[in-house]
Amino acid sequence: MKYDRLLADASPTPYWLDTRDRPGALDALVGRTTADLVVVGGGYSGLWTALLAKERDPERDVLLLEANRIGWAASGRNGGFCSASLTHGYDNGESRWPDEMDTLERLGHENLDAIEATLERYGIECDFRRSGELAVATAEWQAEDLAAAPTSEDVVFLDREAVQAQVASPTYHAGLWDKTGCATVDPARLAFGLREACLRLGVRIHEKSPVSVLERDDRLMRVATDRGEVLAPKVALATNAFPSLLRRVRSFIVPVYDYALMTEPLSEAQMAAIGWENRQGVGDSANHFHYYRLSADNRILWGGYDAVYHFGSKISSRLDQRPETFDKLAGHFFETFPQLEGLGFTHKWGGVIDTCSRFCAFFGTAHGGAVAYAVGYTGLGVGATRFGADVMLDLLAGSETERTRLKMVRSKPVPFPPEPARWFGITVTSAALGRADHDGGRRNLWLRTLDRFGMGFDS
Repeated sequence: MKYDRLLADASPTPYWLDTRDRPGALDALVGRTTADLVVVGGGYSGLWTALLAKERDPERDVLLLEANRIGWAASGRNGGFCSASLTHGYDNGESRWPDEMDTLERLGHENLDAIEATLERYGIECDFRRSGELAVATAEWQAEDLAAAPTSEDVVFLDREAVQAQVASPTYHAGLWDKTGCATVDPARLAFGLREACLRLGVRIHEKSPVSVLERDDRLMRVATDRGEVLAPKVALATNAFPSLLRRVRSFIVPVYDYALMTEPLSEAQMAAIGWENRQGVGDSANHFHYYRLSADNRILWGGYDAVYHFGSKISSRLDQRPETFDKLAGHFFETFPQLEGLGFTHKWGGVIDTCSRFCAFFGTAHGGAVAYAVGYTGLGVGATRFGADVMLDLLAGSETERTRLKMVRSKPVPFPPEPARWFGITVTSAALGRADHDGGRRNLWLRTLDRFGMGFDS
């Protein structure tokens, strides 16, 4: 492949997890115990749920079960964009819940503010930088869409000259800079910091404890692993892309693989060549889009474009590496930043994210309200999982709150069909989105039909 030389020595370990600062392993669950609340899953969703549960009631006995290690999956290998959006962008939310968008936007910004406050309160060092997000247009039709977007004091439209003054790429036609609606973080350090905060508050955490059984046992729920079990009145499921313990949820979720590269650190001259003094997170506005940002030591994380679904909703560590995607990403990187030609890549990795047909989280309960779930974050879980944790705790408490009254919370996405229709539909849709990118953004009959049924996506 064209970029083999620059990728040959890249580590397959996610950059964020390739650190000596990873905390030590925690013991697996062994034997029988009880708790007031069991949280299944040790990514952001589970960690926020456990932390907020203890903050709401310090006397509550909270036990968290993680199948592998804390932060090993999506929470430790994502791009580190901590967004205020709860709806995967304003347009996606406005098309589904137009009457609620003012509320959803406010709640999203309050959620991001609360994340920042939590990091300060617990002293979590994760390179949190609220530098905003820059949406860039790499085609004229995208520039027209950005120019039509609502603006404010904090959301500013940038023409070609202005956007290239922010980040120097010849591919940019225009940009939209949301100055306060996104932060960048070191995602693994965020997960590790939340873990330590939970432990400090008394949450019991067991790693290497995959849950295989969720069932009612008289008035309690029984949550069992291969070596132990917990009886508890309430359970929060935070398993996201991995098969839900609730069969009813599985048809709503598909696991999709996303891939990323990390460059070697840029020199002072290379940094000067690209500008980027405000260090925003950047995403282009195509359907098959890229996302990229600077690390603390001036590397560039470059990810996205290919979103790969495997027949039968297959999940495997072998799928974390995809050479053809890495080569494609490298090519796109140098098209965007030709002044960095020859820069090497130190890490190349992939991972699975959960997506649903409405491209943002949905919520629900089971077993008479004893079990709650939040899934379907579609790549925006770094920030939105905290909101989802609050929703799950509200639902488990039986509380009517501003959150639980939302149509977004009370509604479900359209389920995906069974195989082979599922694979066929996703494959056809991905190809149609790619054609739209090269045809002025025009959506064909297939995409317009999905739009009408609430399954369309315009990034």
